[in-house]
Formats: sequence, structure tokens, C-alpha cells
Amino acid sequence: MNRLRILAFVFAVLFPSLSSSRAAERPNILFIFSDDHAPHAIGAYNGWLKSVNPTPNIDQLAADGMLFENSFCTNSICGPSRAVIQTGKHSHKNGFMNNGNSFDWNQQTFPKLLQKAGYQTAIYGKSHLKGKPQGFDDWKVLPGQGLYYNPDFITPEGKITVEGYCTDIVTDMAADWLKNKRSKDKPFMLMVQHKAPHRNWMPAPRHLHLYDDIEIPEPTTLFDKWEDNAPPARHQELEIDRHMDLNYDLFVDLTPDFDQPASQKRQDRSAWKNMKRMTSKQLGIWRDAYAPKDAAFHQAKLSGKELVRWKYQRYAKNYLRCVKGVDESVGTLRDTLKELGLDENTIVIYSSDQGFFVGDHGWYDKRWMYEESLKMPFIASWPGVTKAGSRSQLMIQNLDYAETFLDVAGAEIPVDMQGLSLVPLLKGQNPTDWRKSIYYHYYEYPSVHMVPRQFGIRTERYKLIHFYEFGNEWELYDLQTDPDELSNLYGKSKYEGITADLKSQLKDLRKKYQDNTGGEAKSEEWQKKVRPLE
Repeated sequence: MNRLRILAFVFAVLFPSLSSSRAAERPNILFIFSDDHAPHAIGAYNGWLKSVNPTPNIDQLAADGMLFENSFCTNSICGPSRAVIQTGKHSHKNGFMNNGNSFDWNQQTFPKLLQKAGYQTAIYGKSHLKGKPQGFDDWKVLPGQGLYYNPDFITPEGKITVEGYCTDIVTDMAADWLKNKRSKDKPFMLMVQHKAPHRNWMPAPRHLHLYDDIEIPEPTTLFDKWEDNAPPARHQELEIDRHMDLNYDLFVDLTPDFDQPASQKRQDRSAWKNMKRMTSKQLGIWRDAYAPKDAAFHQAKLSGKELVRWKYQRYAKNYLRCVKGVDESVGTLRDTLKELGLDENTIVIYSSDQGFFVGDHGWYDKRWMYEESLKMPFIASWPGVTKAGSRSQLMIQNLDYAETFLDVAGAEIPVDMQGLSLVPLLKGQNPTDWRKSIYYHYYEYPSVHMVPRQFGIRTERYKLIHFYEFGNEWELYDLQTDPDELSNLYGKSKYEGITADLKSQLKDLRKKYQDNTGGEAKSEEWQKKVRPLE
């Protein structure tokens, strides 16, 4: 313990009331976190979906604070991303490498450390880490993925069911905590964790007709054939064309008594199951919205590219309708802070667990190290500290969130955490020693969508990916000349030097983060078992 910490300890002992007052002046933290919200589906990120104005409230948050242009995940899948945020450690260090794992809540997490630093903590919504959350003074979390309509919640008192729409319910829980349950003598850290816009993209009743009168812009890569990719891109199961089920994913003719088989083995049936729990009023509104659209679809008798385009429109509209509910939540919670006089001393952060393919490369879902999946939003408003309307180009990861929250609170950052505090960046500083590359490692295979295990490095210009289960397959992209990652440069003579340098940097990153998992190429015989591109 250094001299300053000793003096602070003595001061706290001798003058406890003053110490408590100082603690109360530390910034509150409101951390709003959604699931599968791609940055290009946020207006402020200026992506190709900006034209439909999907997120006015999140855009306002960016106008009031800082938007991070180069924000990345470490492992693009729901549970592992949350585990990284809780611990400030890569997946191989926190033990939660894929959604089949169970999180060890007994380990060190940033909410526990914030509690020790005098913060009151709460979490509402999607945890997706299994078990009962630790480090929170109050919590109500969805079991597993949770439901969009009339969801169950696990609470300290047991399981409850709440009628309504999940995004609205979670927002109401958080607002009620701010108004009626928080301690006015402590700073707080409140995590609001939305299920939306996760598959199966079930919008709130009030949003079922949103975007009915417009066409959602198509991504330029909607009909990508992955001809220049390594084999893994051709052996997945997340294509809008071949794998997005008309009934279970897009709700065509879907009713509680629907009994047709799914079009693929690993079909998500959560929407159909959720419809069985809808009230008669909810179900009536739902069918009134979709039945005329379904009838028009059947009459059109679409095929080929026109069918893909129809499926994309149905999918993208439902996805953005779910986003709209999350955006409204951001507005409601910011209004609540203002109503309570807390807005000037509360950092508001919006993020999501990873990016998402909204038709990009003809896909949906995430998992890949490609940009649309790798990038995640991070927007923060810190009144009086962060310059309004500012944007950072520096590379950050969800690995940095825990360290940032602790730094904001004035708490010590444990030496075994692997990320960096973003506080200097939020204060407008541009550290010369900031990271120039990020490390990524995805583990969940074999599993839904059949995306193979991979690790890699992304620098400010280049990306090198190693698909180590596919017989030592690699991909290299120049993001400056090829932002859509359509031209694989690996193995081309002009790039031998760049490849060697990136491989060396990747080896150093794996050593830095103490990751000795993966890297074992499977046999040629294993590859023969993978079905060919049809």
C-alpha cells in the first residue's frame, strides 16, 4: 500500500461521514447492453442502415458523448462476451469459452470490486452466464436466452413470470430501481441487459407495422458466394438463402399449433415456443400484423434471388423493429436520470455483446472474425468530462470494460486483468502507447451455424485469421483497400512479408494473453467429412 492509499485509509477511519460524502460524488454508471446489435444498425455509426433512422436515442447519446469507431469483441458469441466483460479477461482465462460452459461466479468480477469500493450494484435482464449472479445488491435475470413475450426471471426470491414485452419489462425494472430502490448515500452501477435484438427477432406489438411502407437497403454483399475465402466460409449454416427458415425464423404462417418440420437440423424454435405463452390479445395483434403479409408472400410465388430479397426484407425489418424497442429504452432511462437529477453525475454507456450480420455476405448471426461480427458498439456520455460529439479511432475491446468501470470508481485495477482502462480516452487523451492490434479467439464448434474455431489478429490495416480446425487454413485482408473482406491475400507473393510479420505479432499476442488453446489442425480425413458447397 503506497503513501497515498495509507493517507486515504486513515482519512476514511477518522472522518467516515466526509469519506461517505466523497464516495457519493463519484460518478454513477448506467451500462445499457443489448444482444447482437450491429454497429451498422446504429445511425451514429453511419452504416448503410442509417437511412432508416433506426436509433435516434442512441444517436443522441453519441452526440452527447464519445463514439468509438474501432470497438471489437474478443469472442463473438453471447455468453463468452459477457464473461469477458465481467472479468476483464479473455475466454481462456475466465473459463467461459462457449455458450455450453457455466460461468464460475466465485471468481473475481468487476461488480464485486465495485461493491468493495462503495458502489451499489444491480443487474436486470439477460445474464446468459448461468447460475445466480454475484456482486450485485439486486438482480432479476432471464434464464438462458430468455423470452420476448411474458418472460420468466430468476430473482433472489425465486422464479417469477412477468406479462408484457421483455425490453419494456427490463426497462421498467431498471427505472423502478433508480426511483425506489437505490441508496442515495452511495454511487451506483446499474446494468440493463436486453435480450433484443437476438434471434428470433420478435418485435413489440407497437412496432409490428414499423417499416411496412419502406424497403430496407440491401448490403452490397448480400449475394456473396465466398469464392475467395478459405473453405470454412462455404461450410457454414447461417445463410439467409439456405438456412433461414420461412416459418420458425420469419414467422410465415406461424401459429401456436404449427406442426410442420423445420428446414434444418439445428433449428431455433424459440419464437414458436414463445407464441404458446402469448395472451390471446398479444397473439391477435401478432397474427393481424403478419397474416396479410404472409398471404401476399404466398401469392407472389418467389424463387431464386427474389426469394432471398424477400427473406432479407422480412428479417431486416423484424431485426430493426427489435432495435427500436432497445433505442426507446435508452431514451426512457436517460429521461429517468434527468427526472431524478442524476444525469449530470452519471456515465451512460451503450454497447452490445458483439456485432451481427444483417444480410452482409448473405448471412445472419455472428461468430466470425469478419468485421460485421467482430465490431461491437461502444458509446459513452460522461457529462463534464467527455467532449460532446467526439469520436475515437483507437482500438478498444470488451476486455477493457471492467478496468474502465473500476478506474471511474477510483478502485484499484487488479494486475491479472488483461484489458486497459478507457478513462484516458474518454477524457480526450490520445496515449502514444495505446494498442495497435487486437486478439480474437472463437471456440464454439461443432454447434449451431457450424462456424469453426478460429483465432487471429486485427491491426489498424490488416487482419489475419487462422482456421485451425480446417487443415491449417488462413485468411489475410487489407481492410484499407478491401473493407468488405472479399479478396483473401494469404499466400500471394506480394504479401509474404506482411503475412510473416502478422504471424509474428499474433504469436506475441497469444503469449501476452497466455493463450495456448487451439492451433491444432485437424486431419485431412476430418475435412472430407465436411459436406461440399451445394
